[in-house]
Amino acid sequence: MTASTELPTASVLIVDDEPGMRSYLSKALASRFALIETADSLSAAEALRQRLHFDLLLVDIRLPDRSGVDWHEALGPERRSDVIFMTAYADLDMAVKALRAGASDFIIKPFRLEQLQSAVDRCLAQRRLARENFVLQRESRRLRHADESMIGDSQAMAQVRALIERVAPTPSAVLIHGESGTGKELVARDLHRFSGRFGAFVPLNCGAVAGDLLESELFGHVKGAFTGAVKTRDGLFTYADGGTLFLDEIAEMPLAMQAKLLRVLESKRIRPVGSEQERPVDVRIVAATHRDLQQEVSEGRFREDLYFRLNVLTLTLPALRERPEDIPALAHHFSRQLSRDLGLAALPWQHADLERLTRYAWPGNIRELKNFIERCILLGKLPGELLDDSPPAPEDAPGAGYPSDWTLDAVERAHILAVLDAHGHTKSSAARALGVSRKTLDRKLAAWQGADT
Repeated sequence: MTASTELPTASVLIVDDEPGMRSYLSKALASRFALIETADSLSAAEALRQRLHFDLLLVDIRLPDRSGVDWHEALGPERRSDVIFMTAYADLDMAVKALRAGASDFIIKPFRLEQLQSAVDRCLAQRRLARENFVLQRESRRLRHADESMIGDSQAMAQVRALIERVAPTPSAVLIHGESGTGKELVARDLHRFSGRFGAFVPLNCGAVAGDLLESELFGHVKGAFTGAVKTRDGLFTYADGGTLFLDEIAEMPLAMQAKLLRVLESKRIRPVGSEQERPVDVRIVAATHRDLQQEVSEGRFREDLYFRLNVLTLTLPALRERPEDIPALAHHFSRQLSRDLGLAALPWQHADLERLTRYAWPGNIRELKNFIERCILLGKLPGELLDDSPPAPEDAPGAGYPSDWTLDAVERAHILAVLDAHGHTKSSAARALGVSRKTLDRKLAAWQGADT
């Protein structure tokens, strides 16, 4: 059997009292592990385990100070790693005891190199499968996603697609910038899909996890690390090992957590909360934000060193109002998709409806357009019927003036959106220009978003 061509990230501890066997195993497994440690006794092995994380233990059963099976069984389920036991004195009782102690495999000395490598590869494959199953369960509600952000033939989207194809195969970090609802996660998924990386795509919205739990979510924790930690749990870095970790709304990450993330990105090693053991990881980071991170740095809310570490390449997504020629294709796509999912008739599109959709500003971007079309299908109404009272795109308003039939709320909305656009959708800057607090601006935008959806 040939060695895997994947970049090794796993770690193994070899425990055997024969120096020649330790040397032989270390050389035989060099291509499969990023970290290989050896011990000649169980006391030395336990000392290493207290300091380092090991994905796999390769343990001789008969050792001078204790039985390898008894040692592993005494660790308890929450502290055990995968283990392959080796012995030259096998019998049925010992095999049963080894399996009860959690053995992943059991090989008899002397063994052929192919036997050892096959047993190791099975263990590594099982660990990878367990990670993939976790990710699939976590993402079960999102498995049917469509390439909504990639629909359209505008020049802006053609440039985005070309950039994705160019940088996807590289290991470099990518920072995606764009307004809320422009499809940043879908672009991150494309970067992973075309990367050729063998691991999973694991997304995390940094603003959706409480700051005091974010470290555990990313790096995992050991049993008893904090109140409520009733068992050892892997973090998302572990599940993304060999793949891509997408950190959405990275600007929402607390400063203290930013420092810990930077350390991991520099060292490529993680340490679960409450543990003294570190483990290597091979994870490509894709981050996203709708905020101006340079301004966040200047105002002391984001670490400059982390910004430079993440900002190897910035990929900026255009707002939907900046590519209105793509709106008809998106509208038809959503109409077909949602009518099928809802079991209702598709919209009988008219040219006037598409023109009205194209003129609208869509402050919520693709997400707002999709929600609006879903509402049209549910109510059985054409888009023109539901958009009659909405103002046209803010950028059209200054030149044409506000129509006399607009409501005061419509005028206010158009003006606020225009100021937001002029300030690059940086809410703090726009609020200062408008002479209102950031909280007031957030409240108005939230109210309009709720009305649209």
